[in-house]
Amino acid sequence: MRVRVLAVGSRVPGWVRAGVEEYAARLGPTLRLSVVDVAPGTRRPGLPPGRAIAEEGRRILAALRPAEYAVALDERGHAFTTLELAGWLARRLQSGEDLALCIGGPDGHAPEVLARCALRWSLSPLTFPHALVRVLLVEQLYRAQSVLAGHPYHRE
Repeated sequence: MRVRVLAVGSRVPGWVRAGVEEYAARLGPTLRLSVVDVAPGTRRPGLPPGRAIAEEGRRILAALRPAEYAVALDERGHAFTTLELAGWLARRLQSGEDLALCIGGPDGHAPEVLARCALRWSLSPLTFPHALVRVLLVEQLYRAQSVLAGHPYHRE
C-alpha cells in the first residue's frame, strides 16, 4: 500500500526529516511512505486566517488522488488506541486502497478537505507543532504495523 502524508508546511527542520525517514525505512515495503509538502497559505497580522485556510485546502485537494482513502489529522477527530489503530490499518491494507494522511496548517483544515476525507483522526487532544506531527504520525503507523506483524514493539 502506498501511504502519502500531505503536510502543510515549507520549512521542515532536519530532525523532522530524519525522524520521518527513520520510521519510513522501518515500515518497509508493506507501507511505502512518501511525504508531500503543501505550501502554506499567506497569513498577515491582523487578518483572519480564512483566506490562508482556503488556499491550503485547495492545495491539499489538488494533491489528493481520486482513488486515495483520505484521512484528515484533526484534534477533534477519532482517537485510537494502539490496538484499534492496528485493526484499522489492517482493514485499510485489506481494502487495497492507497492512503493519504492530511496534516493541515496552523489553523486547521478547510471544510472542503474535511468533507473529502473519510476519517478525521486525532493523535491527541493536545496541540503539537505541525512539524512534530509528521514524526508522531509515521511512528504510530510503524507501531501499528509492528502489532500486525506480531513484533513485541507494543506491550499491553
